[in-house]
Amino acid sequence: MSHRRNILQALGAASLSSYMVKLMAMGTHPLAPGIRNLKGTVHVNGSPAKEGQLVLTGDTIATGKASEVVYVMGNNAYLMREDSQVQFASEGVTGILRVVTGKVLAVFGPGNKRIVMPTVTAGIRGTACYIEATDTQTYFCLCYGTADLTPTADPSQARTVATSYHDSPFFVGANASAPLLKPAPVINHRDYELTMLESLVGRRPPFASKESSSY
Repeated sequence: MSHRRNILQALGAASLSSYMVKLMAMGTHPLAPGIRNLKGTVHVNGSPAKEGQLVLTGDTIATGKASEVVYVMGNNAYLMREDSQVQFASEGVTGILRVVTGKVLAVFGPGNKRIVMPTVTAGIRGTACYIEATDTQTYFCLCYGTADLTPTADPSQARTVATSYHDSPFFVGANASAPLLKPAPVINHRDYELTMLESLVGRRPPFASKESSSY
C-alpha cells in the first residue's frame, strides 16, 4: 500500500497512552484474561466494569461517550472505542462476536469464529479486523488473514477475502439493488494498536518485521 513507513515511525508519530507503551515494552508475554484497561463509562451486562473482570461467552459489553476498553478472551483481544456495544455467544465450537453498534478492533487466534454485524457476517480463522457498525452500513477492514464476507441484504454477493496488510477494506451497505461490498480506504485504526492487542495474547502481527505505514 502507499505511504508505508517503518512501524517505529508510526509509533513515534502516534500519541500512545502510558498503558500501550507499557504493553509494547513487555514484548510477547500473554496477560491474564479479562479487562486489561478501561477509561470512561464501560458496562458488562449493564453493570459498571472494572479492571481484571472476566468477559465471558454470553456477556454484553458497552462503552459510553469518550470511553474505551481493552480486554482479553482466550486467544483473542479486543479494543472497543466510544459508543459501542458487542455481544458474545457460541454455536458448537464456533465463537460468535455480534457487533451491535460502534467501533471495534480485534485480533483472533486459531479456531472458527463468526462476526455478525448489522449489514454483513464474517467467518474468520485467525486474523485481525477493524469494524465500524451502524444500522445502515458496516465498515470492515481485514487487517491480515482470511475472511468469508456475506452481505445480509444479498448473500449471493458473498466473497472470500485474504489480505496481509489492510489490503481490502469495504463499506457494506444494506441496499440490495446496488453492489453491497464497496472498496473503502483504511480509516481510524493504527498498527501500534494491533501490535498492542497481539502482545496481550503473546503474539506479534505479521507485519512486525516488515515495512509498516502510518496507519
